[in-house]
Amino acid sequence: MKTVVVTGGTTRLGLEISKYLRNLGWCVITTSHRVNSGADIIADLSKSDGAIKLYLSVIKRLGGNPPDALVNNASLFSGDSQSIKNVNFESPKKLISLMGSRDTPDRGFVVNIIDATSCIEGSSDYAKSKRELLEFTKDASKMFLNTINVNAVAPGPVLPPQGFSLKADNCPIGRPTPQAVAEAVSYFLSATFVTGQLISVDGAYNIEKSL
Repeated sequence: MKTVVVTGGTTRLGLEISKYLRNLGWCVITTSHRVNSGADIIADLSKSDGAIKLYLSVIKRLGGNPPDALVNNASLFSGDSQSIKNVNFESPKKLISLMGSRDTPDRGFVVNIIDATSCIEGSSDYAKSKRELLEFTKDASKMFLNTINVNAVAPGPVLPPQGFSLKADNCPIGRPTPQAVAEAVSYFLSATFVTGQLISVDGAYNIEKSL
């Protein structure tokens, strides 16, 4: 059974992704910073050493082996600037680098959960950190070309708005569901020859915007 780590995998979209992947037969390891979350691993990704501690815990749990896949889902929408950057960009970047350093015959897979394009265009700390993660997705796909596939999924207004600009009525074919996002994640986790790509699961918002 293949193993996938889903950060922030016990609430909101992360919970739905975790459930969907389990139903497909994945062994899902969930993480959270909340001690009462029910997560398999407790790790605070807002700390500078949070990502390394998390990865070492995963390796220990898997008997010294790296996970087959990683979904960087954990996000911080508000708070101090450094914590937001650590959770949304620096920790995912470190986890991707650790995944990329694997010494196994099988390729690894990484999926970064970004956000709708209109939500990462602004000047907020959240928007900037998600833009950085999107940019690093392509950089990492080249950097670790021989060991992992790195892709990204940009959900639309799947859950109640967090104060950003993209609303359900901006989606021509309707509000996307959490399952639709999970389907896109699942595709990337099995797409052996796809890397450095972005799928927007936003009810055709991008199409409407470009017309």
